[in-house]
Amino acid sequence: MIKKKHFGKFFKWGVTISAFQNEGAAFEDGKSASIWDTFTSDVQNINDGNLPGETAGFYHNYEADILEARQLGLDVFRFSLSWPRILPNGTGAFNPKGLDFYNRVIDACLKNKLEPWVTIYHWDLPQVLEDRGGWTNREVVDWFLHYTDVVTSAFGDRVKHWIVMNEPMSFTGLGYFTGYHAPGRNGIGNFMKAAHHATLCMAEGGRMVRRNVEHAVVGVALSCSYVKSTDQWFFNKRAARRVEALLNRFFIEPLLGLGYPTDIMPALNIIKSYFKPGDAERLAFDFDFIGLQYYFRVVARFSLFPPVLFATEVPPLSRTKKLTSMGLDAYPKGLAHLLDFYMCYDGIKQIILTESGVCYTDFLRGDKVNDALRKKYHQKMLKQVKRAIRRGVPVKGYFAWTLVDNFEWREGFQPRFGLVYNDFETQKRTLKASGAWFRDFLNEND
Repeated sequence: MIKKKHFGKFFKWGVTISAFQNEGAAFEDGKSASIWDTFTSDVQNINDGNLPGETAGFYHNYEADILEARQLGLDVFRFSLSWPRILPNGTGAFNPKGLDFYNRVIDACLKNKLEPWVTIYHWDLPQVLEDRGGWTNREVVDWFLHYTDVVTSAFGDRVKHWIVMNEPMSFTGLGYFTGYHAPGRNGIGNFMKAAHHATLCMAEGGRMVRRNVEHAVVGVALSCSYVKSTDQWFFNKRAARRVEALLNRFFIEPLLGLGYPTDIMPALNIIKSYFKPGDAERLAFDFDFIGLQYYFRVVARFSLFPPVLFATEVPPLSRTKKLTSMGLDAYPKGLAHLLDFYMCYDGIKQIILTESGVCYTDFLRGDKVNDALRKKYHQKMLKQVKRAIRRGVPVKGYFAWTLVDNFEWREGFQPRFGLVYNDFETQKRTLKASGAWFRDFLNEND
């Protein structure tokens, strides 16, 4: 049985939310449209056919949600800032009402003895900047630094923990390569430019945070997957290594000063055509911690499509029936492999699991939600963390995704990840069995 004491006195226990997925109030108090407001205004871009509306209503219910987090026994509340709420024009003058909202959120965290961990960018680029090329425009580095300067200057007196960016592979790959996510663009050229500019922004943003915030603790949150080959055939094993390079190495290595992983994917040398003098040095930054976010396993095999990658995933349904409601292969044992994988890098000081969660179909029966599978998932993940700590891996925190059921990007409202059930019509919250387990686990005295 796992107990809180197994993780040490200084281990961080948190929960994570994001601005677009939770806030709602898309055009209130001076906020302009983000690329996700634009993308989801077309119902054809939402798989379950439900427009986001007020999402999880955090803009109007933040005090109650933060109190709920505290009552669960958590000590960290991680949330992201909305770029278009703070800078409606993307650059230039800030919106006082936008800053005021986040000041109130930060104060509510501190009042409830929760450390506010702020994510500067969680995918909601102002639409006015996308109209100028978005992440494919080199000017985005200057836009992002201006935004980072504004928010760190405004909140740095009370916020000491900063995550510069959330899951760059997700928003560049799905948003600019496959077109599955906002802004719906595709093509290898768009991806390469967007990815390189995002990497520059993470490093330069980290430097900006450190300049502006005294005693800042600076990190970045990277998505990752446990990747294995479908068999031992040479070409399948090489394909799995390429997928691993794309999903697990692509961003961490340049941030550590190692460059992009062209050893296994020579085609990535294309990205160097977007370099300017000094970029190789500018890409590296000495982060205080690396946030890892692991949701699913990938089994890969050789394929002639897509080009550059020359690999494809073996469909999860063809190899296991234990899938999430998004059809993903949640595999807690994969976390052990990933933690060992990342600890091979000398430049990583600490690891925080900045998101960990799973979606299953939940049923509200009276005032109860018995989400036994989610509870078991978190327990299995924490067992892997405990074992990794015993092996000497410096894992220093575990943040559940997410507090309250919210809007899951293109998937809509159907996938539920929360520890708290949300009735999206009434915004009534109901603590799930998984949330009750966390509360009891974190408040144990022995």
